[in-house]
Amino acid sequence: MAKKQFTFRGKTLEELQAMGDEEFLHYLDSRKRRSLQRGMREAHKRFFEKLQKKGDNIRTHCRDIVVLPSMVGKTIRLHRGKEFEQIKIQAEMIGHYLGEFSFPRKRVNHSNPGVGATKSSANVSVK
Repeated sequence: MAKKQFTFRGKTLEELQAMGDEEFLHYLDSRKRRSLQRGMREAHKRFFEKLQKKGDNIRTHCRDIVVLPSMVGKTIRLHRGKEFEQIKIQAEMIGHYLGEFSFPRKRVNHSNPGVGATKSSANVSVK
């Protein structure tokens, strides 16, 4: 069976990469389209300049950047609040924010009851 080809609102990745930024904006939802039409902030402009120059492994704190078709295939290191997490941009990420792919909080894993815990909490199964 053939692998299903990626499409974004009826357009393939090659068609999305061929069209200009202004034309691509019409395929985004209203919030993302309006924020991009207003113009990018200085931090976003610096990020895209580095993306054009360096290409891969760019570190950024900007979690509110919309993933564009030109970013597909690049590797970005996104800040989680404590460290940078490496993210490989894939075609399925187009139209989402970068912050959606790197959670700022770790999952809580509780262990044994600590010092000063009540005797009843010591009998609770930790499994």
